[in-house]
Amino acid sequence: MNQDTHRAITTVWRQESAKIIGALSRLTRDVPLAEELAQDALVAALETWPSQGLPDKPAAWLMTTAKHRALDRLRHVKLSGDKLEQLGHELDAREAMIVPDFVDHLDDDRAAREIGDDVLRLMFCACHPVLNLEARVALTLKMVAGLTTAEIARAYLQSEPTVAQRLVRAKRTLGDAQVPFELPRGEALTERLAAVLEVLYLIFNEGYAATSGERWIRQDLCDEALRLARMLVKLAPRESEVQGLLALMELQASRAAARVDAQGQAVLLLEQDRTQWDAASIERGLVALAAADRLAMEADDGQGLGPYALQAAIAACHARARRAEDTEWTRIAALYEALAIRQPSPVVELNRAVALSMAFGPAVGLEIVDRLMDEPALKQYHWLPSVRADLLAKLGRSAEAKEEFERAAAMTANEREKELLLKRAREQGH
Repeated sequence: MNQDTHRAITTVWRQESAKIIGALSRLTRDVPLAEELAQDALVAALETWPSQGLPDKPAAWLMTTAKHRALDRLRHVKLSGDKLEQLGHELDAREAMIVPDFVDHLDDDRAAREIGDDVLRLMFCACHPVLNLEARVALTLKMVAGLTTAEIARAYLQSEPTVAQRLVRAKRTLGDAQVPFELPRGEALTERLAAVLEVLYLIFNEGYAATSGERWIRQDLCDEALRLARMLVKLAPRESEVQGLLALMELQASRAAARVDAQGQAVLLLEQDRTQWDAASIERGLVALAAADRLAMEADDGQGLGPYALQAAIAACHARARRAEDTEWTRIAALYEALAIRQPSPVVELNRAVALSMAFGPAVGLEIVDRLMDEPALKQYHWLPSVRADLLAKLGRSAEAKEEFERAAAMTANEREKELLLKRAREQGH
């Protein structure tokens, strides 16, 4: 197959797959079946387009092909009596969904709203609490981000069969649980929205600071998480934490070019060349943060900013500082204290210790870090000995710092991170 054609098909699929699967889910009331039918349409494109050329409207071609296959399946598959009765009354109306007018006017306001609702429903289905976190991540990347099984396997350094089995089990679980293709409401909406945000944040974090492998940053994962977060903001613009998560991602992503040197080595935040930070990404992040703040105030529930927006506010303190020494560490420490109230965790406390050490001296931070050394949740968290080593080094306790840097290096599976920690350990001997 011509490489340009294959690239074009891949691009169209990644951009349109969520819309297609969402529309098919609405048609069939069966998310796993919808994903299968959408894949059938992709296979048809891979077989047809190289010889016949790209159609004038590739997205419409895929949508029409997928919907015809869905209707064929509905007509011929042997359905249970209840489902046959339920679908039979609607079949004529559903056939009307594939008339040329629909696909020829995908950009009109009504169709755009319908497609938007479909994608949002699909995202909530992929992140349903009936699935474990690993399954939610894999299914979101597959059905909403349009990644292939091989791409997901590469991203998480797992075998393709392992990821394929996880996807099959996830789709079977959704089918067995008869998860409805609809937006949850009330308390269920809050619960499910939290799951969606958690998955997007996890995907972004894995890209921003890879847990293993030879790369410090996996830009493809960061980009996918940002794309999905922007999509979610368009679909749920009145949710403060949705805006907050987008703000956090944009502000963190703005540093990407400065986080590695020419040799691919990691560069720590305070040592980065801030002229390389992406001003446009920072501006988008600050706009989203302002929206999160405004929505939180309008909610008037006494809660204030949520955890993602608070983390975005911390990132904004760094983004606004033209030089590392201009950073408002006292404000960052106060924000971490607020975050600890909203979302208490040992990791938040560790970050608060870093902020306090920058604001009031390393001894203050070390006192908190030492209290965390016996925290079970941080036993395998390499940032704990890394932070402790940095504070010990600043206090002139080089031998202890060297030991802690080496311990942290032994705990990380990321090669770039390991190199950085071992380099800092060697520096303590001079």
